[in-house]
Amino acid sequence: MSEIITSIEYGEPLCITVDSETCAMRIDKIISLCVPSLSRSFVQSLIGNSAVFVNGKAVSKSYKPSVGQRIEFIVPEPVELSAQPQEIPLDIRYEDDDLLVVNKPRGMVVHPAAGNPDSTLVNALLYHCKGNLSAINGVIRPGIVHRIDKDTSGLLLAAKNDTAHISLARQIKEHSLDREYRAVIHGRLREKQGVIDAPIGRSTKDRKKMCVTQQNSREARTRYEVLDEGRDFSFLRLKLETGRTHQIRVHMAHLGHPVAGDPLYGPNDSFTAVLHGQCLHAGLLGFEHPSSGERVVLTSELPEYFTDFLRRAGLREV
Repeated sequence: MSEIITSIEYGEPLCITVDSETCAMRIDKIISLCVPSLSRSFVQSLIGNSAVFVNGKAVSKSYKPSVGQRIEFIVPEPVELSAQPQEIPLDIRYEDDDLLVVNKPRGMVVHPAAGNPDSTLVNALLYHCKGNLSAINGVIRPGIVHRIDKDTSGLLLAAKNDTAHISLARQIKEHSLDREYRAVIHGRLREKQGVIDAPIGRSTKDRKKMCVTQQNSREARTRYEVLDEGRDFSFLRLKLETGRTHQIRVHMAHLGHPVAGDPLYGPNDSFTAVLHGQCLHAGLLGFEHPSSGERVVLTSELPEYFTDFLRRAGLREV
């Protein structure tokens, strides 16, 4: 197959030489496969703006190049959105001059992005903190030290200054910041506790998904303990030792026991459809305070959607 391009320099020309394996494919698919960091939709937008050339001529997204032809294009610098303050209620579980911990409801996006330009946690934090948030992650993710998915509920840290942000990020890197979750999964695990040690990277088949893979991946470890079992579902406590995108969801799906209600990695069934998203809750955060050095441990009770599903699945709240 044509050479895989793993590193992109914005504004620098990229070139793909079509080989016998890729010549039967549409040009948008060839680029997506050869440059895994680019989504298919982004590639199509480049082609639609006449920014992709084959042997010097602009082509359409359905064009199928021949063996030996050269595909050339430039990935432009990303245009970063800027978040604006919005008065949105927050469930704040801890706050001082350095940081705050928010109990995020399910359905709330953490920071603005395409398709979610406002009404995010960042918009709410900017209003609540009057703009006093660390600038390390730029204007689109001010204060955000770590993230949880839109349909995952629970505790999330935000830093008010760069010193606090650096300290908390270091603790995540050194695995001294505790993050525990509760989840309901399909089926019953053979071992009642253990460690899932499997690297995670972006799926080359579906850019929306992550997967367990040895290619272009990063180490990922999740500890789990079964709290209760039913006929069709199990209730788990999980602890992140690393923090990869969708880590718990990917690891459980990899074991063949996806998180109940997971729209990306789980089955589409009527019993879990009422969840409208994965049954996953960030229930505990433990960290060393950046200024005092004291250990801070915070917990969040299971939300109503979670306890309702436990009862429906015949599981005990432990």
